[in-house]
Amino acid sequence: MRQIIRTLAAAALIAAAGQAPAAGCYADYKAKRDNPLRLHYGVIELHGECTPANARAEAAARLRAQGWTLLSIISVFGPEGLEERKANAGPYYLRY
Repeated sequence: MRQIIRTLAAAALIAAAGQAPAAGCYADYKAKRDNPLRLHYGVIELHGECTPANARAEAAARLRAQGWTLLSIISVFGPEGLEERKANAGPYYLRY
C-alpha cells in the first residue's frame, strides 16, 4: 500500500512540474507594415518561456504570418500589467 501511495505521489509531482504556470505571460511590442507604411503598438500573450528572447521569437513569427514586421519588444510582464496597456493597444490588444 505504501509503495502505491509513493508511486502516485511521485507521478503527481512529475505531472505538476510539466505544467505551465497558471499566471500568464505577455509582451508589448511595436510592429510595422510597408507600402503604405503603417505602425502599431500591441500586446501579445506568450505561450513559451516568459523571456524577452522568446517574446521576440513568438511575436515575430505570429506577426510575420499576418504581413507585419516586429520592430521591438518593449517589455515582458504578467497579467498585472494587462489592464494598463489595453487602451493604448486598441485593436492590437491580444490580437496575435
